[in-house]
Amino acid sequence: MEYEPLNMDNDGFEIDLALGDDAVDIVHPVDDDEMVDSSASREYYIPEGDSNLEPYEGMEFESEEAAKSFYNSYARRVGFSTRVSMSRRSRRDGAIIQRSFVCAKEGFRVDREKPGSDGKVKRPRAVTRVGCKAIMAVKIQNSGKWVVSSFEKEHNHELVPPDKVHCLRSHRHVSGAAKALIDTLQGAGIGPSGIMSALIKEYGGISNVGFTERDCRNYMRSSRQRTLGGDTQILLDYLKQMQAENPSFFYAVQGDEEQYMSNIFWADAKARMNYAFFGDTVTFDTTFRTNRYRLPFAPFTGVNHHGQPVLFGCALLINESDASFMWLFKTFLTAMSGQPPVSITTDHDRVIRSAITQVLPGTRYRFCKWHIFKEAQEKLSQVFLQHPHFEAEFHMYVNLTESIEEFQSCWMALIDRYDLREHEWLQSIYADRRQWVPVYLRDTFFAEMSITQRSDSINSYFDGYVNASTTLQLFAKQYEKALEHRFEKEVKADYETMNTTPVLKTPSPMEKQAAELYTRKLFIKFQEELVETLTFSATKTDDEGPMTTYRVTKFDEDHKAYFVSLNALEMRATCSCQMFEFSGLLCRHVLTVFRVTNVLTLPSHYILKRWTRNAKSGVILEERSSDLLISCRESATVRYNNLRHEALKYVEEGAKSMDIYTVAMECLQEAAKTVALAKKNGGRLPIANGSSGAEGVTDGSGALQWGSGEPLSGDEKDKKIQELSRELNRASRRCEVYRANLLTVLKDIEEQKLQLSVKVQNIKIGMKE
Repeated sequence: MEYEPLNMDNDGFEIDLALGDDAVDIVHPVDDDEMVDSSASREYYIPEGDSNLEPYEGMEFESEEAAKSFYNSYARRVGFSTRVSMSRRSRRDGAIIQRSFVCAKEGFRVDREKPGSDGKVKRPRAVTRVGCKAIMAVKIQNSGKWVVSSFEKEHNHELVPPDKVHCLRSHRHVSGAAKALIDTLQGAGIGPSGIMSALIKEYGGISNVGFTERDCRNYMRSSRQRTLGGDTQILLDYLKQMQAENPSFFYAVQGDEEQYMSNIFWADAKARMNYAFFGDTVTFDTTFRTNRYRLPFAPFTGVNHHGQPVLFGCALLINESDASFMWLFKTFLTAMSGQPPVSITTDHDRVIRSAITQVLPGTRYRFCKWHIFKEAQEKLSQVFLQHPHFEAEFHMYVNLTESIEEFQSCWMALIDRYDLREHEWLQSIYADRRQWVPVYLRDTFFAEMSITQRSDSINSYFDGYVNASTTLQLFAKQYEKALEHRFEKEVKADYETMNTTPVLKTPSPMEKQAAELYTRKLFIKFQEELVETLTFSATKTDDEGPMTTYRVTKFDEDHKAYFVSLNALEMRATCSCQMFEFSGLLCRHVLTVFRVTNVLTLPSHYILKRWTRNAKSGVILEERSSDLLISCRESATVRYNNLRHEALKYVEEGAKSMDIYTVAMECLQEAAKTVALAKKNGGRLPIANGSSGAEGVTDGSGALQWGSGEPLSGDEKDKKIQELSRELNRASRRCEVYRANLLTVLKDIEEQKLQLSVKVQNIKIGMKE
């Protein structure tokens, strides 16, 4: 399916639904013979809780990408190929506000073929357009969701049977497992035809392979060159340059940079500071691969106080062994001052899981649920074809079950109903259910507002910048652009939080309190929960000591109850839905209990600082800055670069004249003696006696010995200790003053930086207007 590449991120952008003069149409021309990009990812989406697999007007999706994936999944089941026909942008800010997905046979071909010298077309193409009217159009709402505005089901041509649907362009996809097998067979010297034969045998038929021999040839052509050559040196030079410009830039290479190299990790100063504020939950994603070498580019990302993706560090993985991932997670931990995250989300991979359990034993890890759903498209393709309702039920039972018991019961009923108890892949993911099924993960913080929705941080930070066609030569440039783009989005969200006042929907003091504390996006999420309490009731069911239990139900859903336990003395509540534990925001059920018990404001322990507008405060900045500087000094690479940089200053100045050369040489020789003496004394420098000029060093116990080698007498020791104590006190007082001044300066810098960002945003808005 051809469509205009778009970085889908709905954070903080204006939505203009005027479809008249304030919008502009975009037509997407396509070539009938154009091949689908076999390296592009495919994800089929089913609206959660909706078992009707056919589109209908009014159907809602979380994103335009979800709508496109759903229509393509529907097309696969029915038997036709899809493409994007027309888009509509807002004239106000250029954002896409409407999309039209059509059957690939929509319209009629415009003849762009040029005849040869004999007047005939050299390679006439078959006519594939027959004016089919099948279409699904979606448009964005003020809520940020996309809704189906029109749907035409009927086609004017025959549909493709299930055993041939893999030949349709929008459904052809070379999966990760197939790529691995192609790489192995290609390395053994087997050609495309032989590889396709092996794939057909491996997957039990050509329809299960999911792509054609032509796709196989295209992939083999793109991955032929496997040696890195000097490309990696370009990246290394870039990292060295960045570190020379800022000592807080961290990078590490597994192996010898000059000879054998295995993996690379780096994190700039801003990324490391981001981790200090938002490193409670981390996503590690290895799905990006460069086209020429297919090397995994793996960013470590998280979620900031606006709910936006934020970068912690990046890795380029040349070797994906157990030892490599062990090294990578240890290096990541070192770069982040040894502070492990509360939780981490990764690909569904045994090697990654093994490394995390060893390096981050206290961190709760989970597999990305959406990667598993995508994997299901391959592993369960035959099941999906034979049982059209299975996929919707599979998604529904994973996403919408409320308890572990309910999930287990529904799962067993599902596999029994479709006779799948012996299915190997289903058995394996059920064994791993505690690492990916939401109902098992609700007791851990993952910074997601909904247990069922997909976090924007997963596989999205570098969308539109790093993809299957990005070479290492272009990588650094694209990496910088992505950082710039994300920073602009954060600045815009800061601006909106500071300069816009949200509309309050209730007279509740709690709502006003939240509006003043939370960022704009997080307040809207909280407001949704608070407003919903008006449709809920709470009934006391148990009252034992300080703990009271309430049964909370919606007025028209009495059969579906949640249980909230409240300690009125400590103002602490827990809900069976565990939303606060999972997302850091109180759920509508706890807020309902607060309403009926006259709790008018949010207790402080339910306001996570990481979700507030003051999440990046100066105090944390000062504390984390010292950690980063210490960790930088502990890096041998940084020490080497700093010493070399300082030494070169003397070389450049000393070479300008003979007199300066002599002075510089004497200084270097004196420095060499001092370094040699310190090395001889285990890294300890001589201590000068201000009164007599005698010198001494400290021994292992800390006792002072002076130049003669004789220890001091008792009185002399006492006198010297008193003298040093006074000096230490004076130094401590000076340090306190310096520390206070530094903290003030850092706070001022943060405020000036924010004010400057707001001014820049105002200028940009003024220029647009």
